[in-house]
Amino acid sequence: MTNEKPILNISFPQAILHVDGDAFFTSVEQAMHPHLQGLPVVSGKERGIIACASYEAKALGIKRGVGLWEARKKCPELVVLPSDYESYSIYSKRMFEIMRRFTPVVEEYSIDEGFADITGLRRLHHMSYLDIAKKIQETIHKELDLTVSIGLSLSKGLCKIASDYRKPHGITCVRGRHIHLFLQRIPLNEVWGFGPNTVQLLRKHGLQTAYDFVQRPEKWAQKLLGKPGLEIWHELRGVNLLPVTPNPKPANVSIGKGKTFTTPSTDRDFVYAKLVRNVESAFIRLRRHKQRTKEVYIALRLKNYEQFGLGAQLNRATDSTQEVLPLVKKLFGKIFRSGYEYRTTQIWLTRLETSESTQFDLFDDRLRIDKLETLSRTIDEINARFGKHKVCTGTALKIADTPKTDRAELPWRKLNLLPGETTRQRLYLPRLNIKI
Repeated sequence: MTNEKPILNISFPQAILHVDGDAFFTSVEQAMHPHLQGLPVVSGKERGIIACASYEAKALGIKRGVGLWEARKKCPELVVLPSDYESYSIYSKRMFEIMRRFTPVVEEYSIDEGFADITGLRRLHHMSYLDIAKKIQETIHKELDLTVSIGLSLSKGLCKIASDYRKPHGITCVRGRHIHLFLQRIPLNEVWGFGPNTVQLLRKHGLQTAYDFVQRPEKWAQKLLGKPGLEIWHELRGVNLLPVTPNPKPANVSIGKGKTFTTPSTDRDFVYAKLVRNVESAFIRLRRHKQRTKEVYIALRLKNYEQFGLGAQLNRATDSTQEVLPLVKKLFGKIFRSGYEYRTTQIWLTRLETSESTQFDLFDDRLRIDKLETLSRTIDEINARFGKHKVCTGTALKIADTPKTDRAELPWRKLNLLPGETTRQRLYLPRLNIKI
């Protein structure tokens, strides 16, 4: 192994970091509730399925995606919490703010992980690239009481794999001259961008590790896996083809909204009311971005996760909830099956265009269209002043019939408000649950 030729002889022609939160959701809960530290904690009570498990829970064999009833069988003392996405978002923003103290080139990849380009910053910070990574890790731990794992290497593809190599709270540095040694330890299924089908395909060609893959000729990789596979081949060899992109997210190409019920339901009216509420929320966002949709797609998911969907194209783009609801009702009637238990309703608005670019047909009823648009703007203004969904369709009132269960428990932050806060309007601050 030590006699292998390195893929790159240069240590750091470019230095990229990948910062990944360790069990981020439950780590945030343990930071806000210090009495939970050291205990097996999971989030996802509202869904009945584990959304995130702390490392104490993982040590007991409890994983993400497992049903709560099954997890409690393994660990009766398991601490189960409703997901507090508002607080998770606050901690996420603060984590990225810490990263930006060291470099302005930071890409928010997800709520709990991001990339940072620190090339050329050794002189500025008077420390090595590895020391910069350690300082970022220490600062996040000190200020947020969260642990993160960091991968440092020459490309996104390499540092993404490296950050997962020594979890939790680890740092893995892969220099150019050590890439060949590192890749020999990485199985194909741990390569960023390789799905199960790709892994099986490569194994049929006798490959087992990432090193086996990069040892194949470039043309071979391109012929077998196309452009995406060729990009991964270069990234694994230390050639950075995917630059860190700190720019804001591009304009929406689609808008989606989905909601999982706390208790699965067979009630047709209730399931439809949940779908209508998603339609209202999706169109509120559509109008906020000054866009219109020309295609609507809905989906219903059963208790066993089987899903049925149906979509339709509109003859003209619209941003009016009331104009689309008759179509949504028709689509719903075609895919709803009586006697089945449903757990989720979803809607996607696609083929978006700006409000200014919408073209009207000669025979469109402009008077009716203008009335519906005025109605939507009025509803938005009222809801902006008094709270989301204060004015809604009568169909959505059926949601009030939701059966009350312990899974409907609100996060601690929503139950413990500061003076002046409401259930929908709160200061963008986390709160620590410390008794003195």
